[in-house]
Amino acid sequence: MPRSLLLAVSIGALLLAACSPSAEVAPQTADGAAKPSEKSVAAAPDSASQKSAQDSPAVAKDLSPTAQPGNVVPPDRVEHPVGGRLVRLFLDPPTLDPHITTDSTSAVIVNEVFGGLVTINPEIEIVPDLAEDWDISPDGKVFTFRLRQDAKFHDGRLVVAEDFRWSLERAADPLTESPVADLYLADILGVADKLSGKAQSIRGLRVIDDHTLELTIDAPKSYFLAKMTYPTGFVVDRQNVEGNKNDWVFEPNGTGPFRLERYEIGETIILGRNDLYHLGPPFLDTVEFILSGGDPMLMYENDEIHLTGLGLADLERVQDPDNPLRAELATAPPSFSVSFIGLNVNEPPFDDPKFRLALNYAVNKKEIATSALSDLVVPAVGVIPPGFPSYNTDLKGYGYDPEKAKRLLSESRYGADTASIPRITLSIAGNFGASVGLDMEVMLRSWEETLGVEVEIQQTEWATFLQDLHKRRFQMFAIGWSADYPDPQDFLDILFHSESTNNWGAYSNREVDSLLEKARVEPDQVARFQQYNLIEQLIVDDAPWVPLWHSTERKVLIKPQVKDYFLVPMTIPKLRHVYFSDN
Repeated sequence: MPRSLLLAVSIGALLLAACSPSAEVAPQTADGAAKPSEKSVAAAPDSASQKSAQDSPAVAKDLSPTAQPGNVVPPDRVEHPVGGRLVRLFLDPPTLDPHITTDSTSAVIVNEVFGGLVTINPEIEIVPDLAEDWDISPDGKVFTFRLRQDAKFHDGRLVVAEDFRWSLERAADPLTESPVADLYLADILGVADKLSGKAQSIRGLRVIDDHTLELTIDAPKSYFLAKMTYPTGFVVDRQNVEGNKNDWVFEPNGTGPFRLERYEIGETIILGRNDLYHLGPPFLDTVEFILSGGDPMLMYENDEIHLTGLGLADLERVQDPDNPLRAELATAPPSFSVSFIGLNVNEPPFDDPKFRLALNYAVNKKEIATSALSDLVVPAVGVIPPGFPSYNTDLKGYGYDPEKAKRLLSESRYGADTASIPRITLSIAGNFGASVGLDMEVMLRSWEETLGVEVEIQQTEWATFLQDLHKRRFQMFAIGWSADYPDPQDFLDILFHSESTNNWGAYSNREVDSLLEKARVEPDQVARFQQYNLIEQLIVDDAPWVPLWHSTERKVLIKPQVKDYFLVPMTIPKLRHVYFSDN
């Protein structure tokens, strides 16, 4: 989905931002976690994402180190041992309100506590959630969802269509101030008018009866159903929200497989099993997210946590055949993500495309990936990650050419005189004084030595960083994006259309806008992907980014008693599948 952004304290750690920026932090979690979901801004290797089975990319079926994924609702639910507490390191989520969630860190928790009409399973397929099934009209514009008769909130109250109507109206209410409601809901007729204050209700939203909801969109779009798997479309309990408007997210009455039992900011989040869950209750009693920090490897080896990503410092030691930890080593698939440095094209000196191109040609990303990051990432040529729908192996990127970089700089309006270049500040997420990352240090040194361009670093706490990012307050920013759903629209349209609120660098190209709008409604999937190939090339030629890295396979450690912790390329609800067993 978009399914989510990267927490860019260290680009090398591939911390992604959502719609999605991401928030599962590599060395601390088994599969990533730090994305601004603007999908995707991300630091999260698995971000919220959705897509129909027939349109899904080829995703490795062996997604888990312990088992093969099954359907979200298998015909005969396999019985596993029930009980136990799964413990992992994590970060404080910027929010637990699904309607304002924009990052993968938040989405990891929100996906377990709340739910929507549809969801995504470990095989990266769109499947029913609170909707039992649905019909699509012949013109592709009207979606009629039939809700499950047994779907309940955590307090036992049945979920009805009115709950969804109120929830979607709330998400689109200007007072909610959702940064992403327009991105994920504006295909529904009337959402744009409600967001702008021109209408009091969404005209494309209709309750037919207690268990039937109708959504009408503005044009047939193959990715619309996928968008509804993102938290902006989740149902919330009106009484719960209105009864305690300031603090309801600390005692949410959700519909997901887990209840929020306790949240102490900076200390812990504890989720408890929802025995009423309509798709079958989880096997685990509780899941504990440690927010207070710690050394992940030390905690793992001391049996304080059950899983962790493996950092560079420990990789060789753990892979030693004589190390007993090697038997607990698992390989996660590459995440559908890209990290990058965004450039605000309205801010000098990035208002000159030749200056932007000069920055790109001055960086030897292949050398940095090998020498600084031990080839745990691959250099990004463009936007779309390898293996993702519409990925273009023939995309023409920048390459490393310091002489061309110097020439482009001299041809820019700022000339070769570095004194004429305005002060440049690179904003990154992280606490003041925190380590920046070797890859970033090498990149900044390259710009200074090759071009004479000096860049200052400004660090901002993650939640504040996301707020400023959405308000386009940054001149230059390091972030990432991970898929919310496996469709190129989630990357190219959401991040680069001139009217997108996730276009953080204010990039604008009329030809790109026109092609993006045509691709939205193109019925032929092959033709759509060809259009996106052209769009991506036009964007790369304009250089609104310095593309950095795509993920490679990731090494994680998972305790042998932990089963069915599926390792997937996006953030999805998955903890209900996990169980403990000594077998």
